[in-house]
Amino acid sequence: MHLFLWATTALLALCEAGQAAAASIPRTEHGKIAPKVLIISMFAPEADIWYTNMPHSGLGDLLAVNVSAPGLSMLYPHVHCLADHSVCQVTTGESEINAAASIMAVTLSTKFDLRKTYFLVAGIAGVNPKVSTLGGVALARYAVQVALQYEFDAREMPENFTSGYFSYGTLLPNEYPTTLYGTEVLEINEALRDIAYSFAAKANLTDNSGAAEYRARYHAAGAVYASGAEPPSVVKCDSATSDVYYSGALLSEEFENVTEVWTNGTGKYCMTAQEDNATLEVLLRMAIEGIVDFSRVIVMRTGSDFDRPPPGVSAYQHLVILQQNGFLIAIENIFQAGIEIVKGIVSQWDCTFKKGVKPNNYIGDVFGSLGGKPDFGPGSLTGGAGFKPDGKSGDLKKRESMVKGRAVVPPVGRQAAR
Repeated sequence: MHLFLWATTALLALCEAGQAAAASIPRTEHGKIAPKVLIISMFAPEADIWYTNMPHSGLGDLLAVNVSAPGLSMLYPHVHCLADHSVCQVTTGESEINAAASIMAVTLSTKFDLRKTYFLVAGIAGVNPKVSTLGGVALARYAVQVALQYEFDAREMPENFTSGYFSYGTLLPNEYPTTLYGTEVLEINEALRDIAYSFAAKANLTDNSGAAEYRARYHAAGAVYASGAEPPSVVKCDSATSDVYYSGALLSEEFENVTEVWTNGTGKYCMTAQEDNATLEVLLRMAIEGIVDFSRVIVMRTGSDFDRPPPGVSAYQHLVILQQNGFLIAIENIFQAGIEIVKGIVSQWDCTFKKGVKPNNYIGDVFGSLGGKPDFGPGSLTGGAGFKPDGKSGDLKKRESMVKGRAVVPPVGRQAAR
């Protein structure tokens, strides 16, 4: 055993030494910038933490190279890169529309070759106290677009409803949608997620007394919120996407249920943000065209505020009156955990990451767009083959008619959804 550990350590040292020797050479493919890692931030504080701290990481200045591309956010009009192009960063702007537009702009830019790039979505989020806490770091397997549903104002919902939300094409809450848009659930590479977790777990996470004081309120709820009362740690759990900044136990518990139902019981809701499904949907479409590799995507979120209040605090007080003091440590821990992931990929590029990390799970959407059999939803639209690039699979309407006994987008459901 000792000989094996020595040999493994020696090989890793050789890998990192060889990588360090080549680090100063700018990475280009056919004259295009070809980063090993592209960090995706959503707004200025998430980006600034990288700009401020990257020079002290040993990797270099992330503002050394600044590249514009048509379609980037007017507020964040550049992709920023290290001098050797090994790591780049883009800020999308907040919300699903901004995220989709900006990521589409980067991936379609003729200035980049992203076929072997690892994408690190790194942002703050609301956090479920059943699973994590203020300042906690979560690495996801699933992103679930939980608000893509019918909605009643809760004051007008039927008496037998547990929530005003219920899935398209259904009659009750917590049923699987029969009208599917394709973006409801995106599943990414679990093997890569686990490697990223092992890197992030090395981080010395930041905390503060104010956050510790607020999270201590969750002790009163007992075991159910035990994780919320603990100091920050790195966990594996999943991300909910909603442009609506919701708060409170009722909505949060409903979206917990949605996550479980839509992922066939395998998803664990813990972080809530506004962009992840939009970002992943663009990357999935680009993967169909061979522009990116969808198996090289990591989603990391850090807890800036709890999604529901502690005992004795109203939802309103929790959201807008009381200070949870989680924002600054969540921003700090984006870098503390994220830099470990970035360093791990860069330092072990030639030995591990250049060739890619083979998924051991299904990756993609509910349609089976990248091939394989989805482990959630009604099954692949293509019989497991995946969609071909350049539209060669034909029109989706024709494809739907070929899927016998599976009303993926029934006319009545579609009309109701509009």
